[in-house]
Amino acid sequence: MNTIREFLARRRHKGDAGYTTETIVVIALLVGIAIAAVTAVGTTIQNKATSISLDAGE
Repeated sequence: MNTIREFLARRRHKGDAGYTTETIVVIALLVGIAIAAVTAVGTTIQNKATSISLDAGE
């Protein structure tokens, strides 16, 4: 149990805690942008597919 406490104490005192938080925020923003891009492309493709006429005579 002391080994776990020592490990957690060392992790708490490391100077990269802000970097980790910043990395998580940047990744979350990139994921949000990716979802928005996929949604926009999907909507465009769906609109194009809907506009295709399947009537052979026209």
